[in-house]
Amino acid sequence: MNQPLAGYAPAPVTARMENHGNHMLKVALQTGNDLLARVGSMVAYEGFVQYEPNPPAVRQIAKDWMTGEGAPLMKCSGDGLLYLADYGANVVVINLNGDGISVNATNLLAFDAHLTWGVERVKGLAKFAGQGLWNTKISGQGWVALTSRGKPIVVDCGGGENETYVDPDALVAWSPNLKVKGKRSFRAQSLIGRGSGEAYQMAFSGEGIVVVQPSEDSTDRLRIRG
Repeated sequence: MNQPLAGYAPAPVTARMENHGNHMLKVALQTGNDLLARVGSMVAYEGFVQYEPNPPAVRQIAKDWMTGEGAPLMKCSGDGLLYLADYGANVVVINLNGDGISVNATNLLAFDAHLTWGVERVKGLAKFAGQGLWNTKISGQGWVALTSRGKPIVVDCGGGENETYVDPDALVAWSPNLKVKGKRSFRAQSLIGRGSGEAYQMAFSGEGIVVVQPSEDSTDRLRIRG
């Protein structure tokens, strides 16, 4: 290999999912251990890999997904190395160990097909968001990859009485056991958030984490229906 390029070669496989740099995901595919990934996210692969866009299992689970809430998924199967990316966004790899995570669908890159997942309405937000917000909840033993527009921060809510407030446009994911409610502060209208110009936040409390990206691009926000 050309010496100046040698530093960009992939490292030996050490896990099912791992980062190649900050903006690319490497997945070690094996027969019988399929992957669900965002349609269009494949940038390269080695070996024998097959793709099935919008497989029946996905259509069945996501049949109640409101228009515009979800991201089309494809099933990836076979034996080889698969590389995924999403327009240069940072990739965050999570190994679930029997626990779960609730993810903004626009930030979901890939996850093991055997994990339990579904689309759910976020409770406690209807009066702020019309019909409420919809997220993808994933749980079980396996791997999940998220994207973030820039390096994210992971906030530990700590389980105390204090709440953690997040601009919905910057929210990536959170622990599903956290309590969630909406808050609107008219006095801070010109200071909080860029996406909508209104001071609407999501408040989290309890034991768990919240993942926040340094971006408030309206194309990445949680959809607010109403």
